[in-house]
Amino acid sequence: MADGDYERGRGREIAAIAAKLKRLRDGQDARCPRAGGPRLSRPPVFVLNGWAASPHAWDLCKFTRTRLFSYVEQLDGEPEKAMEGVERCVLVGWSMGGSSALRLATHWPEKIAGLVLIAATPRMMEEKETGWKGMSPRRLEALRYGLVMTRGEGFFGVPEGKPNPYLTDEPANLERGLKYLLETDLRADLERVFQRGFFEQQPGQQAYNNKMCERGPQTGNQTCERQPQTGNKTCARRLSPSVHIFQSEHDGIVRAANSAYLQKIFPQASVTMVPGTEHALSIFIPELIDEAVDTCIRLAAAGQDPA
Repeated sequence: MADGDYERGRGREIAAIAAKLKRLRDGQDARCPRAGGPRLSRPPVFVLNGWAASPHAWDLCKFTRTRLFSYVEQLDGEPEKAMEGVERCVLVGWSMGGSSALRLATHWPEKIAGLVLIAATPRMMEEKETGWKGMSPRRLEALRYGLVMTRGEGFFGVPEGKPNPYLTDEPANLERGLKYLLETDLRADLERVFQRGFFEQQPGQQAYNNKMCERGPQTGNQTCERQPQTGNKTCARRLSPSVHIFQSEHDGIVRAANSAYLQKIFPQASVTMVPGTEHALSIFIPELIDEAVDTCIRLAAAGQDPA
């Protein structure tokens, strides 16, 4: 073979590989890693907002969402209707919406392609008998009062240059949301579904690393340092979803200890602890949330377990 023919052949091979990698990255040519597995498409992304939260809470995030569910729509069962119409999806939940995402995951674990949980908890309220860290009923009522009195800007106002993540609403809707927060406890369902073999564990595989997130006090830029962690990740019998947990270290609404519980439920999870007290993390670390959603979509489209 002449040198020119060889070089042209190698060039075509490299171009073909590059094109295939691009299709894999874009989720257009992904296959399940099992031989003969079906093609997988990019899953829809459902965003579940917090209690009394504004759609503007997501203005700084650039990921493409299929649908944003308000807390009232969550109370009305709209996410459940959406889940019935999809094969797989990525759920992004903040605060009360994080609770809704966990609830949906217990009902349709086989449909969950990824979870992004932001200030999420399976139980909002404290439980003194077991030492569960949460809000007292008095503090929850103060939260409602502060929301109304500040006309949707919360106790601390809106940071300069940031969209308002909260809104005021009809008193009846606010009360419905408070009732959900007071009464909901998903721990038993999570442990039943995810800790009893829905995803079989394979030994010798390392879990996602924890990350500490540092935000510059003036610029708001984020840098994250990975901390070493050992453990097994869940996989094998079903593809385990990519799970990303974001939590402020001193959040006064959802306690930081709750993220440790979620990591026990999802040992494959990436956990990012954010210094400070912010609850509406979508307006403070939107780039990190975008990255997490993109990872969920990319791995789901490629039919891969988190690694």
